[in-house]
Amino acid sequence: MATEFLKKKGYRIVETNYLKRSGEIDIIAFDPKYSEYVFTEVKTRSNRSFGYPEEAVDEEKFQKIAATAERWLSDKNLDDSEWRIDIIGIEWNGKEPEIEHIENVS
Repeated sequence: MATEFLKKKGYRIVETNYLKRSGEIDIIAFDPKYSEYVFTEVKTRSNRSFGYPEEAVDEEKFQKIAATAERWLSDKNLDDSEWRIDIIGIEWNGKEPEIEHIENVS
């Protein structure tokens, strides 16, 4: 669902479920509008008893995503590329899922 959402926004999906010792990245995409790679964490919730989905990305998780993103860029010889971290929160409210896309989380 998150990959389709990003595709509709014009992003090119490069890789999914990238896993390294430093961590995992759910979606790696390229945003042609800003010519940058986007490392996307996807969080889902069926209700808000544990908060909004995007609130599940704390500082520790953010640091792991950043380290893993840098590793991916290095592995692909793209060290000089522009990049950012986004979060997609998907909340199932019993009908249609609500999707929140937060760009450039820092």
